Amino acid sequence: MKKIVITTILIIISIWGIKGQQDAQYTQYMYNTIAVNPAYAGSRGVLSIAALHRSQWVGLDGAPTTQTLNVHTPISDRVGLGLSIVNDEIGNGTNQDTYFDAVFSYTVPTSEYGKLSFGLKAGGHFLNVNFNRLRNYDPSNAAIGQTNIDKKFSPNFGAGIYFHTEEFYAGLSVPNFLQTEHFDSTGNANSFIAQERMNWYLITGYVFDINPDLKLKPALLVKAVEGAPLQADLSATVLLNDTFSLGAAYRWDAALSALVGFQLNEKLMLGLAYDREITELGNTSFNDGSFEIFLRFEFLTRYKNIIAPRFF
Repeated sequence: MKKIVITTILIIISIWGIKGQQDAQYTQYMYNTIAVNPAYAGSRGVLSIAALHRSQWVGLDGAPTTQTLNVHTPISDRVGLGLSIVNDEIGNGTNQDTYFDAVFSYTVPTSEYGKLSFGLKAGGHFLNVNFNRLRNYDPSNAAIGQTNIDKKFSPNFGAGIYFHTEEFYAGLSVPNFLQTEHFDSTGNANSFIAQERMNWYLITGYVFDINPDLKLKPALLVKAVEGAPLQADLSATVLLNDTFSLGAAYRWDAALSALVGFQLNEKLMLGLAYDREITELGNTSFNDGSFEIFLRFEFLTRYKNIIAPRFF
């Protein structure tokens, strides 16, 4: 019964009465930058393919799951292109959001070591809502005009800027500018609206060389959207021999996280993360925390004959 109640509340929060719906969140945001900032496209200097899976609140029936797939590459010294796909689901398929975006970036050298990139993305969003998947759903008690939604498409576009050197990076972006309403409000007290609002992202980090074999990598992500609390993620990882990384993260007033990464070879990287809620939800017996797995594979390109170590 406790699982049913919590699941129902979560779905209501995510679908009904939402005034400021946030994008999916990531603990390994430092490796998944293109999902939130199009200016990152091509910045690694090689063809890069990255996939991420996140299971939120494992053990809670109907909890959110997220998958991302990103492909990007430089096509010249200044131009980068890419593709970003994000799938976000809650309620065992009750609400499913899928985003497809083509990504473009243009880079301007600012010094011998620094580069400033400007990025644009354009695409759309498919929304599926299947009320029949709700536990104990009774169509006869549904609100007037409430029907399932099948692959409703909403176009959108976003932009970002991204500055980086070999040791430092910082970016500011809005992945989606258009504020799309997925339900029509009837103007009465029982009406409901699901509205996507602009999410602002600020991301930054630095690589400190402690000694030739050890590096310290602090990073920060701040996400802001009207109608929701400010989210701030602060992380710090140590990198040993440019191969193995271990770190911890803190999501402001929400969760503590552990991160581990393996550069398996020159081209392949594996990252894992675990979050433990520090809210009341984290103390419940049916929530075993949140898990992420990240995998990146990179190819050589004619613009770069070798893959030099890149730490973000």
